[in-house]
Amino acid sequence: MFASYILIPMDVDGQKNHLKAYGMTYWSLDRQLKVKWLLNYRGGSFLLPDTEAIQKECQIRGVSFDVVSNEKAEQILELIDSPSQNMEAVVLEKAPKIAVYTPKGKLPWDDAVTMVLTYAEIPYTTIYDEDVLNDNLILYDWLHLHHEDFTGQFGKFYNSFKTASWYIEDKKEAEDLASRLGYTKVSEEKLAVALKIRDYVVGGGFMFAMCSATDSFDIALSAEGVDICEAMFDGDGSDPDYQSQIDFSKTFAFTNYTLERNPRVYEFSSIDMTPKRRIVKDADYFSLMDFSAKWDPVPTMLCQNHTALVKGFMGQTTSFTRDEIKSNVLVLGENTSNGEAKYIHGIKGKGFFTFYGGHDPEDYTHKVGDPKTELELHPTSPGYRLILNNVLFPAAKKKKQKT
Repeated sequence: MFASYILIPMDVDGQKNHLKAYGMTYWSLDRQLKVKWLLNYRGGSFLLPDTEAIQKECQIRGVSFDVVSNEKAEQILELIDSPSQNMEAVVLEKAPKIAVYTPKGKLPWDDAVTMVLTYAEIPYTTIYDEDVLNDNLILYDWLHLHHEDFTGQFGKFYNSFKTASWYIEDKKEAEDLASRLGYTKVSEEKLAVALKIRDYVVGGGFMFAMCSATDSFDIALSAEGVDICEAMFDGDGSDPDYQSQIDFSKTFAFTNYTLERNPRVYEFSSIDMTPKRRIVKDADYFSLMDFSAKWDPVPTMLCQNHTALVKGFMGQTTSFTRDEIKSNVLVLGENTSNGEAKYIHGIKGKGFFTFYGGHDPEDYTHKVGDPKTELELHPTSPGYRLILNNVLFPAAKKKKQKT
């Protein structure tokens, strides 16, 4: 029988390197080959045209694949199409252009997304404040926010690290950059960046954020025109009654939160669940929601995995207080026993955003200065798969016809 398709299985037993399988799919899209993403079929498998180049590349990258006949591929697609099956075949059309918002000089292992993109061999460009303020975001389909502090409080590391050379240097660099860009305060410059990112999403961009970039982004938007920074951060005191001036209508995901006023507390607000957690490490898992693949392909895509239970992991922002999430935002992953959401998604204007709590899916309590995670040891990581689902998500976006 003439073999005409390559199936890259994504279930537990069928795939020995889930993370590199995404890179393989990206590689195919980058060569103008269309790929079918088989949602809920064997862990979210990929169906590619059978070419010698793809087979060879799979072998080089250590990606498991099956060569299937035309007839077998049709049987799989018929099964997926059946109304009785919670499955869907989504066509991926083009390789998304990826930008990672990260300070210059940061090493790839400082951030889970740059680490997994590098490991999966998916190309990306690093950008920072100047690029954003110069409207360069329009060049990209997908933007990741490195664990940034958009509030101008330098990560609220003051109490523990104010005398550390890296903290002093980072603070000075941020102040110099703000000044060079024409702002008197870092908080004002970071707000300008946050507003540009907001406009990028509203205009149709895809934004993904982890750890403190999630809540600090929303807090910055909600505090526009309000001084929430104490003197050690910006040289003058905060507005006395700033909590009452917070405008929750300006945020993407969160509402009715209380800001942490104490500059010595390593916490931005009540959004983050880290101090409220009562879970022992061995029992720390979050469950992925089950959506209807045919009716809700987007959340289904973002939850593709070979397991419904994913190991939890900590971060400055570990997870989100369930009742401080806006009602129009979808919870994709949660720990119900602790009333926390780990992984959420929403629509803003014509674009999309996904917030994922925690720092590194394979490093439970990532601390400043910890050794980097070696993804060679975690090629089937379910927590990292969620990041890569988001990377491929824009490839499925149906482009409107230009009129």
